[in-house]
Amino acid sequence: MERLILTEDGSHSLYSEQYNQQYHSLQGALNESMYIYIHLGLLPVLQESVSTISVLEMGLGTGLNALLAWQLADKLKKQVYYTSMEAFPISVEEASLLNYETLTNQHGFLKLHESSWGADHQLSEYFSFRKENVRLEEFSTGKLFHVIFYDAFDPKVQPELWTEEIFNKIAAQTLSGGILVTYSSKGIVKRALRAAGFEVKRHPGPGKKTHVLSAVKVTSDN
Repeated sequence: MERLILTEDGSHSLYSEQYNQQYHSLQGALNESMYIYIHLGLLPVLQESVSTISVLEMGLGTGLNALLAWQLADKLKKQVYYTSMEAFPISVEEASLLNYETLTNQHGFLKLHESSWGADHQLSEYFSFRKENVRLEEFSTGKLFHVIFYDAFDPKVQPELWTEEIFNKIAAQTLSGGILVTYSSKGIVKRALRAAGFEVKRHPGPGKKTHVLSAVKVTSDN
């Protein structure tokens, strides 16, 4: 079982013994997810005149990003189709320890972890959810996505998930003008994204984190 952590904003995270990494910033799991994935990623796209927004998440993890996307879809009454990959899922028991539902007032959190793999689930009028128990290297879909939440573990422990080859794979599944957001602003990440056809922008990070990234796909779809 992963170890439960209380972060500085009062929200929980988990600690991965396998990767010797926490799932979220110790300075605040909720603040980090809200700022990077919602404020920089999903919100600007939902405010555009697109009928259904497709989101692809690399790393379901605790499910916090998915819960916040669900909450925003319901709040704005915009259709969101959310697909998440996770090769090493946490258990429903571990998820039940997390305090995200209490902090966000968004009900149904455990449905994200209890729902079956490889199937679409309509969790609310506006939020459709699908999760795939697969490594990114093996993931394949015919869909193209408006928003990419890139939330793999740090490049120092999962370097294979932050390469030009991997971001080329992501770019092939991203609509032209689509946006990728991630917490990592390391040079190798920026270079790999640019090589894959993304225009990279650096933003001030949440809390004490210096920078985070957003990246817009600027190459045409083939």
